[in-house]
Amino acid sequence: MGCRNGQHGAERPQRSQAIGERRVSVVREKRRNTDRRYGRSEVQADFRKEDAAGGLVWRWKDGDNYYVARANALENNVSLYYTQNGRRNTIKYVNAPVGKNQWHTLRVEFSGKRIKVALDGKVYIELDDEHIVGAGAVGVWTKADSVTSFDDFSYGSAAKL
Repeated sequence: MGCRNGQHGAERPQRSQAIGERRVSVVREKRRNTDRRYGRSEVQADFRKEDAAGGLVWRWKDGDNYYVARANALENNVSLYYTQNGRRNTIKYVNAPVGKNQWHTLRVEFSGKRIKVALDGKVYIELDDEHIVGAGAVGVWTKADSVTSFDDFSYGSAAKL
């Protein structure tokens, strides 16, 4: 996994953590606050799933508090969750074509309470949510038993939201 153009500071996840049935790799920057640093922010990665689900995390405080957007090849959907105090909560999920053994691009744009989740260039979720606010790291997410490959991980300023 690498940074698409190398301009965003940390190019590889610097820490991987198993949290129950999930595995998360996050990027740590000195500033960590992508919202304040970039205003409108985005996190994006290409991924290929051989079996189940993979996604992106942002506003990561710790293993108990963060957002995750995931694409699931078994359920053919895109989902948005927040984990607060260790409890995962569903915000929204929608049907989406997520083929197994195919490369896809998952992208999340966020600014303030606005969140937009796109798969392969098509927006599937767009809404306002304020459960997790303030500074946080970004990274990739997968179920612990899932076989998921990630590539071209990037984060930084989003052109528009």
